[in-house]
Amino acid sequence: MQYFFYLFLYIFRLRHFAHARTHKTRASLLYNLKMTELLEAAEFAKLEDGALCPASPKGLPVLLIRKGAHVFALENRCVHLGCPLAAGTLDGYTLKCPCHDWRFDVRDGRFIDAPRLRLKTYTVTIKDGKVFIREVDK
Repeated sequence: MQYFFYLFLYIFRLRHFAHARTHKTRASLLYNLKMTELLEAAEFAKLEDGALCPASPKGLPVLLIRKGAHVFALENRCVHLGCPLAAGTLDGYTLKCPCHDWRFDVRDGRFIDAPRLRLKTYTVTIKDGKVFIREVDK
């Protein structure tokens, strides 16, 4: 009986430390992406007007939304439970989360029902027919 307890404890500690290492690696990667460099996200011509286009520049989950000549870039995860917003619906400038119908304004990432909650937004630059993003400093 005591053997199983120690085996369980050993497996639990292995999983815990593996998760901690992975989490620290992700955190350092995201910290390093706070640099002022532009990240290429997509080609402007391939973005359909009013469509939700997920992208992953350097592994960063980004949702691109083209409205006419403007492109908005948001984090592709809901602030509630991390659901992918690319599976949601867009009505004008309102993006609805597919999991729990939370509504966000794509222009500034604000949660419509509680404005203190926001999605991470990115500054968009269009250069040479390509869409580049940069994290907004807050």
